[in-house]
Amino acid sequence: MSKLWPSAAEALRETVTDGATIAVGGFGLSGNPTDLIEALRDSGATGLTIVSNNMGVDGKGLGILLENHQVAKVIASYVGENKLFAQQYLDGELEVEFTPQGTLAERLRAGGAGIAGFYTKTGVGTPVAEGKPHAEFDGEIYLLERGIVADVALVHAYRADSEGNLVFRHTARNFNPLVATAGRLTIVEAEEVADGWLDPNAIVTPGIFVQRLVQATTRTKDIEQRTTRPRPAAA
Repeated sequence: MSKLWPSAAEALRETVTDGATIAVGGFGLSGNPTDLIEALRDSGATGLTIVSNNMGVDGKGLGILLENHQVAKVIASYVGENKLFAQQYLDGELEVEFTPQGTLAERLRAGGAGIAGFYTKTGVGTPVAEGKPHAEFDGEIYLLERGIVADVALVHAYRADSEGNLVFRHTARNFNPLVATAGRLTIVEAEEVADGWLDPNAIVTPGIFVQRLVQATTRTKDIEQRTTRPRPAAA
């Protein structure tokens, strides 16, 4: 049976409840599951915990959920591009759990692999370690980090087949494969959905991790900061 759904809105309908934990792929605005993020906004669900490398920028990516006041907590490694994020945090509207980027990636991977927790040296002696168990291994101190399992995972892929096998493209690969494994329910938007099967040797995320799939809307890819320089005058 195909996992393909008619639209992002239908794939997401009745899957997200108030207070749910949602893991979202992407890095900046690269590899964002934009259709699914918009469907999440339109669902009206509130009190959400969002697990993502960052929260997009003002008005784009996950930033649209902040505009709609749907987010209660963010677990992320970087938030410097979003003024509204900073304002909601300072106003006490938003709880933030900062996690080093590599640790965040490993927490998602661990959750997807059924690993409850792991020890790492990253963050020892910093505010990141406060309240977390510590242990000594080979004469060095490590802290315990918990794996992350989300209620719903939202993923952007480059290509997919109808069984949810996935291939990612360039930088858009970023956190998406990790997020895909960490959801109790994983929903994927793909730029291309193959008529047949993807080459097994090229698959990055096997379809066993994917429950629902939609064709992504064709749109212009946003760039966070476009830096240009004047074109030299012709000689």
